[in-house]
Amino acid sequence: MESELSSSVPPPKRGFDFWMVYVSNLVIDMLSVLDLMAVSTALPTIVSHLKGTDFIWAGSAYTIASTAIVPLVGDLVSAFGRKPVLLTFVLTFALGSAISGAAQNMNMLIAGRAVQGFGGGGCLAVTEIVYADLVPLPERGKFQGIVVSVWAIGCAIGPPIGGAFANSGAWRWLFFLNLPLCGIAMVLTSVFLKVRAPKASLKEKLGQMDWIGITIIVGSTVSLALAFTWGGLTFPWDSANVLAPLVIGAVGIGFFLIAEKYWIKGATVPRYFFTSPTTLSGYMGTFFHGIISLAAIYYLPVYFQAVQNASAIGSGVDIFPITFTIPFSALATGISVKALKKYRPQNYIGWAITLIGFGVITRLDADSTRAQYICSQIPLGIGLGIVWVGTQFPILAPLPVSNNAHALAFFTFTRRFAQSWGIIIGGTILQNILLKDLPPAYAATLPQGVQLAYAIIPDIRGLDPALRRQVQVAFANATQVIWKTMLGIAGVGLLTCIPMREVALRESLDDQWGLKDKDKASESDPEKDPGAQQGIAEDGREEVNGPVVTS
Repeated sequence: MESELSSSVPPPKRGFDFWMVYVSNLVIDMLSVLDLMAVSTALPTIVSHLKGTDFIWAGSAYTIASTAIVPLVGDLVSAFGRKPVLLTFVLTFALGSAISGAAQNMNMLIAGRAVQGFGGGGCLAVTEIVYADLVPLPERGKFQGIVVSVWAIGCAIGPPIGGAFANSGAWRWLFFLNLPLCGIAMVLTSVFLKVRAPKASLKEKLGQMDWIGITIIVGSTVSLALAFTWGGLTFPWDSANVLAPLVIGAVGIGFFLIAEKYWIKGATVPRYFFTSPTTLSGYMGTFFHGIISLAAIYYLPVYFQAVQNASAIGSGVDIFPITFTIPFSALATGISVKALKKYRPQNYIGWAITLIGFGVITRLDADSTRAQYICSQIPLGIGLGIVWVGTQFPILAPLPVSNNAHALAFFTFTRRFAQSWGIIIGGTILQNILLKDLPPAYAATLPQGVQLAYAIIPDIRGLDPALRRQVQVAFANATQVIWKTMLGIAGVGLLTCIPMREVALRESLDDQWGLKDKDKASESDPEKDPGAQQGIAEDGREEVNGPVVTS
C-alpha cells in the first residue's frame, strides 16, 4: 500500500519528458479503445472466416478480462512501481494481439482476446494513475479533455476501420497493426517515464496486496459478466445458468464492499468511498455516466446503419457530432474548474444537459431526416463530455495525493464495469424488441444464439423494400427504448450530485511518484515531509484544517 506519508510538492515545470510520457499514454489509450470498437464491427467476418459460431465469447472475452484485471492495478503500481507495471500490460496487450491475429480457430481467437483484455484493461488503469502523478488536480481537467477526445475519436473511427478491414478480407491486420504501436509506446515509456520504483523485497511487495478483496471482486465481476453474456442468447434469462452467476456476482460485490469497510485491511476500495459523501457521489456519477455514455456511442451507429442505411464507414462519419462535442465540452469543463475552483456546478449542468440530449434523441425514428439525427446529437455530446471529466474532481478532492493510485484504479474499474452494463442493457433491449417487432417469418430465417443486429445489418440493404421498411421500423423502435432507458438512468445520475460538496483542490503532487528532476533535490526521502497529509483524518473525514469544505 502506498504510504500516506508521501511528500507533497508543488507541480514541476513540464519539460520534454512530461510531454513524451503524455503522448505515450495517449497512444496506449487509443490502442485500447480502437481495439474494443474496431474488432466488434469486424467480429461477424472474423468468426465466419474461422468457421465458428460463437459470437458471444469472441466479443466478451476482451470485456470480461479487461474489467476483471482493473481492481488489481492499484496494488500492483503501489508495490512494483508505475513503469514496470505499465510496460508489462503493454507487452501483454501486444502478445494478445499477436495471438488473435495469428488465430487459426475460435479457441485461439478467444484466448488471444482474453490476453488482450488483461493488457488493455491494465493499460487504461495505469495511464489514469500516471496522469494523476504528473498533473495537479485543478489542471487535470484540461488534460483529461484530450484523453476523452482520444476515447471519443477512437469510438467514432473504430467501427469504420473494423468494417474496412473486414470487407477487404484483411481482418488479421486489425491485430497486427497494434504491434508497432505497442513498440512505440514501450520505447517512449521506457525512456521518458523516469519515476521511482519501490525498493522493498518481492515478499514484502506481495504482502502489500489486498489478495482477499481482489479475489472476491474479480470472481464476482466475472460471475456477473458470465450471466450477462449468456442471458437471452445462450440461455434464457430465467434459467439457472443465468440466474445462478447473476445472484452469486451481485451478492459477491455486496459482500466485497462490506468486507472492505469492516474487515479487510486493504485499499482496493479507498476508505473515503465509505466516509466521504463527496467521494461517493463522484463514484456513483462515474458509474451511471459509464452506462449511458457507452450505450450512446455504441448504439447510435446501429441506428445509422439499420434505420438510415449508412455503411460502417458512413456511420462513423454520422456520429462525429457527438464524438467531437464530447472532447470540446470536456476540455471546457476542465478549464472552468481551474478558473472557478469549483466542480459541483459543472456536474449539475452536465447531467441536466445530458437529460435534454437523451430527450431529444428519443424522438428519432425511421422517418427522421439526416439534419435531425445529426443535430440532435450535439446537446447529448455536450452533456456527456462535461460529466466525463466532472466526476473525477469530487472523487479525488477529499483524498490525500498518496491515495490517488487506489482511488483511480477503483475509478477505472467503476467506469469499465458500468460501460459493460451500458452495452449489455442496450443489447438486451435491442434483442428483445427485435424479437417482438420483426415479422415472424423473417425472424425465423435468422441464426439462433447471436445478437440479431449482427445477423441483420449486413444484409438489410438487400431486403425487399416492404420487408426492409418493417425491419427499419423495428430497429427504430428498439433504439428509442434504449434512449428512454438511458434518459431514466441519466435522471438517477443527476441525483448523485446532491451529496457532493466543494472541497478545495490540491495544487500539489505526490513527490514519491512524480517524474525525477535532475536539477532539483527530488531524490530526497519522500517520508520526510508528511505535511501535505496532515489535514486528513485516519477515517477519511474532511477536517477543518485540511481540505476546505464548502456547501
